[in-house]
Amino acid sequence: PKTDIVFLKVHKSASSTVMNILFRFGEMHNLTFAFPIGGGNQLFYPRHFLARFVEGFSPSSPRRFNILCHHMRFLQPEVHKVVSSSAFYFSILRNPVKLMESSFAYYKGASAFSRVRSLEEFLRQPYHYYNPTDGDRHYARNLMTFDFGFNPDGEASAERVKLMLKAIEASFDLLLISEYFDESMVLLKEMLCWDLDSVVSFPLNIRDSSTKSPLSDTVVEKIKDWNRLDWEIYTHFNRTFWERIDRDIGRERMQREVKALRERQGELARTCLQGMGSVAPKHIKDSSLKPLQHGSARILGYNLKQGLDKETERMCRRLVTPELQYSSALYKKQFAQSLP
Repeated sequence: PKTDIVFLKVHKSASSTVMNILFRFGEMHNLTFAFPIGGGNQLFYPRHFLARFVEGFSPSSPRRFNILCHHMRFLQPEVHKVVSSSAFYFSILRNPVKLMESSFAYYKGASAFSRVRSLEEFLRQPYHYYNPTDGDRHYARNLMTFDFGFNPDGEASAERVKLMLKAIEASFDLLLISEYFDESMVLLKEMLCWDLDSVVSFPLNIRDSSTKSPLSDTVVEKIKDWNRLDWEIYTHFNRTFWERIDRDIGRERMQREVKALRERQGELARTCLQGMGSVAPKHIKDSSLKPLQHGSARILGYNLKQGLDKETERMCRRLVTPELQYSSALYKKQFAQSLP
């Protein structure tokens, strides 16, 4: 199994669920994480990543960490300083139309969105609200492009797009697609030589469907246009994703693997969860399992079954612990010796 991993956590793309998978694997195998200094949950995002943002890194005695997975704006030469040169790099992408709709609900406080009532209103005259010099502009335009380290306001010329795709391909071993999450997990498991249980998960940091609204065709086209760079990245890697499945796994085997993954997830849901699924924040009984609420999104969570034996309880709890709580527990564990 591969244990040196860089995951570029792209915003609002099922990346919290992937992070939970990495946290669990790292904890089970006593791996080290490249944590933000002070144990925060972002590596000084939205600045480009620098090695010195990592707790325990020092240029004089470069220490390598196994897993780098907290939010960052990608900059490979700096990433190289904190992980092994043989590390496996991957990320996950999401359809930019869905991504922008989610971003609008989640980052309603961002400068570009704060003065509009709806996404439609914003898209009617985006430059009326969007200012390329705002520090939080990236939440409103080409968010994936930004997270990969590129300029979200760059023109989408064929030449520029080609260079950007080339650069991403040169840096990353695998790009997953959040719309095909289960297929993505099967592919990840194959590439990392992990077992099935290592990639089983319950969806984390997802919002209640009551805050989602259907988009008209006009709005969909406007979103694609406004996020042209993201759209180019997504369509390109969605295509190569399926090419890779055909080449490495084949559709039939993929179907069988996805079925096995879903069956195992169902089994774990029956074992671990009260009521089999996610619940609204107000119904989460254990406060340590409450996810952070953000913007106008209502983020769902889980209740564990009562009366589980110790070992099962521990396994179940890992599966449903929200990102911030899990991250901070692992940070404390990793730096227990050095914390005052």
